[in-house]
Amino acid sequence: MTKSEMIAARRPAYLSDLADGTERFFEARRETCPWCASAKPFEVVLRTSDVIQHKPGRFVLESCTDCGHVFQNPRLNAEGLEFYYRDFYDGLGEQDMNSTLQFNRAGHEGRARMVLASAGTPRQWLDVGTGHGHFPQDAKRVLPETEFDGLDMTDGVLLAQQEGRIRKSYHGNFVELADGIAGQYDVISMYHYLEHTLDPGAEIAAARRALPAGGYLSIELPDPECAWNRLLGRWWTPWLQPQHLHMMPIANLRARLTDLGFTVVAEQRAEPHIATDAVNAALLLVNAATISGEDLAWRAAPPSRLRKALRKAAFLVSLPVVVAALLVDRLVAPIGRKRGMSNTYRVLARRTS
Repeated sequence: MTKSEMIAARRPAYLSDLADGTERFFEARRETCPWCASAKPFEVVLRTSDVIQHKPGRFVLESCTDCGHVFQNPRLNAEGLEFYYRDFYDGLGEQDMNSTLQFNRAGHEGRARMVLASAGTPRQWLDVGTGHGHFPQDAKRVLPETEFDGLDMTDGVLLAQQEGRIRKSYHGNFVELADGIAGQYDVISMYHYLEHTLDPGAEIAAARRALPAGGYLSIELPDPECAWNRLLGRWWTPWLQPQHLHMMPIANLRARLTDLGFTVVAEQRAEPHIATDAVNAALLLVNAATISGEDLAWRAAPPSRLRKALRKAAFLVSLPVVVAALLVDRLVAPIGRKRGMSNTYRVLARRTS
């Protein structure tokens, strides 16, 4: 089936879902911080639409004025999460997402080296939120003696096992599965996972239950304190609305880990930076300006040939801007990543109690 045929096949279901609007996809707005429970008034960080898939809806990120935790408010409910995740990592979006993730080999190997430097060579490693298993596949180059298993709520984890990227797959919710796998793994990793979860604190607590004494929890997250987010606003890719429900300052994560009986043994803020902030923003802007020329399953009809042609022409004309943005990323990264412009951080913690 061609992509156009897949889009046409999905269109009736999407239009049915949208017939009553998008308001039903959200929970009631919360008045207390989901991280520290403070009831102080929140600050609005971002108001935006879906700038990647361009599905209908408006989304708000707010910040707790006590602890700085950034969260979606009102938050998507289960029905909304299903709607906005549909065809993002799988289905229509699977090929594009796989292409993006499989080319982050340096970042994947950097995660493995961080653990190797502080914890030695693990025997058994569980990657939570593994998706299609690209991280374990690349980490094997650094840790050839480590056995990697993966857990994810999507069918991608099953494909990862079939393709040999992981030894064993767990398909489901980590909080629900954690007690059943307790004591089996030396390392549990959560790379760009917690920001997607309904309750990141519960996920960390589940990791503590699953790890033996002396086991390690390795976490990587987008950094909400990165200066790029103020420069680029809604076009800063790590905001990733509406998929990202939580954005945690590193101090918050460090404190929560300590409270749960972990000792933080290593942190990285400059090394994990992915130097694509400006170029991704440029691509998102061009895409938004020409989106009427793309066939989207959640729109009533495909675009005309003229709109398709204009979209292709606009991308060609914009190439110099995209190249210039790429150069900005490359020039700024060496200095900027050490001066508050790193978009990602990593934390490695050992369970000590």
